Amino acid sequence: FGDQTRADDYIYSDELEAMHGDGLLNRLDLAFSRDQADKVYVQHRMVEHGKALFDWLERGAHFYVCGDATRMARDVDEALHQVIAEQGGMDEDAAR
Repeated sequence: FGDQTRADDYIYSDELEAMHGDGLLNRLDLAFSRDQADKVYVQHRMVEHGKALFDWLERGAHFYVCGDATRMARDVDEALHQVIAEQGGMDEDAAR
């Protein structure tokens, strides 16, 4: 989950953390871009945890993106293809 600030924008915090605590989500990574000097976005977390993301995709995981279609979705798509290329040992064309 990502947004600008944890305090103002983590609108599903109770639900997400409860699902994580109950084991319905085995992982919960957060990215809040305005909570620190260096902006952290969802796509940064994807690359940071690329091995785990690729392993999930290899096992048939589904990937959903909600948000700004103009910039964020494009950047997430690029990060996803970067992870697939790097972790899968593929060139860019094969990763797409």
